[in-house]
Amino acid sequence: MFNDISKLKPLVVEKYLPHNFLAEKIILSSLLISPEAIEVTLRNVKVETFYFKNHQELYRAILEMYNQKMAIDIITLNTFLQDTGKLTEIGGTSILIELTNYVPNLLYLEDYIKLIHDKFVRRSLIRLGYEIINSAYITNISLESILSNLESDVFNLTNEIKLEKLTNSAELFSTVFSELKEKSLNPSLSGLSSGFFDLDSFTQGFQKSDLIIIAGRPSMGKTALALNIALNVLKSSKLPVLFFSLEMSKEQLTYRMLTNETNITNLRLKTGNLYKNDWEKLNLVIQNLAKLPFFIDDTPTPSIQNIKSKIKKIIFEQNQIGLIVIDYLQLMQYTKFKIENRAQELSLITRSLKNLAREFKVPIIALSQLSRNVESRVNKRPILSDLRESGSIEQDADLVLMLYRENYYNSTSINKEGMAFDDVELIIAKQRNGPIGTVNLMFNSSCTKFINRE
Repeated sequence: MFNDISKLKPLVVEKYLPHNFLAEKIILSSLLISPEAIEVTLRNVKVETFYFKNHQELYRAILEMYNQKMAIDIITLNTFLQDTGKLTEIGGTSILIELTNYVPNLLYLEDYIKLIHDKFVRRSLIRLGYEIINSAYITNISLESILSNLESDVFNLTNEIKLEKLTNSAELFSTVFSELKEKSLNPSLSGLSSGFFDLDSFTQGFQKSDLIIIAGRPSMGKTALALNIALNVLKSSKLPVLFFSLEMSKEQLTYRMLTNETNITNLRLKTGNLYKNDWEKLNLVIQNLAKLPFFIDDTPTPSIQNIKSKIKKIIFEQNQIGLIVIDYLQLMQYTKFKIENRAQELSLITRSLKNLAREFKVPIIALSQLSRNVESRVNKRPILSDLRESGSIEQDADLVLMLYRENYYNSTSINKEGMAFDDVELIIAKQRNGPIGTVNLMFNSSCTKFINRE
């Protein structure tokens, strides 16, 4: 588990760790009489899930035979173990004959698997506990290394307790029918409203478990759009929003929020060039924003494990979470330890973010830079292939939104009040469960604010 495991003292673990001898025997017996039992067990049970060494070797042999498409029963298994020199290791033919004394009820196979899996996780926790204690005594192992490995191991153990559960068609159609009935009686968006009407009409809101990518060139307005959406979600749903700001500090992001809500330019806020009515606006906005469950984390280069632990903390404190925003993808890292192949690491990151969205049933918005290829084209509207390391991002994302402002490349139009307003194309380049197209918005660059185009 720990990288410096060679430095650890031998573990002092009690002779008998948690296990279920009878359940292990019944599962092995099931494998000798039913091909279906092998399929079910293969999905949920690893060799290490069995406690007894001879049971592990028996299961390993059965898996090898299954992979080689061999017939599996007591005679073929006995022959296979003889040929591979493992028969004596498992206790001889008498152990196999003993398995035939157990008459398993295959209806309860998944229950037996849960029994031995429960014991396996408990054994893993005990071993992890001893390793933590031993490593804490060794002062030349850094605390950061110990805690990082602990976080990773607990993350893996949490995934271990989620056994695969098959859902039959009757349950699925019953759930879908109930959802359709509810929607017909109470027509509304199926997801969280972004606050932008045309975008919501395309997407029906941001759906639970979706990974949403907002992509654009630097200074195109990615952070501004994500912040606008976060504030709109907060005000409309009152659900907690967690914003990971990897590029900007929480103070800079707070200034952005204030200029967004008050329409006082960022420059005037930062220089303190405020009038009497500005203070009144600020006071009212700060009172309202302070009541909203908005959480900002500006830790640079957080790992997936860091992000997961902070999501769990918010859910523990608030009982729920509505939206997660990560600004931005290319500044993330998969673990605390350096991975040489950056493209491979980004692929792991996007896959993990999608898994987090599914695990916590929450939409995750991740911002992404576009490659410089855009600048070399006559038509600078972005396309999916402009995403940096686009393969993994494009594959894992449920929704890809791309920002394009014509005035970013040309002159800026100024309205009568002297505030810059740009026409914005929000290109829906990919939507796994809906249409693609373009949404037209307006962007107030002096207040970094996107608004609906009437």
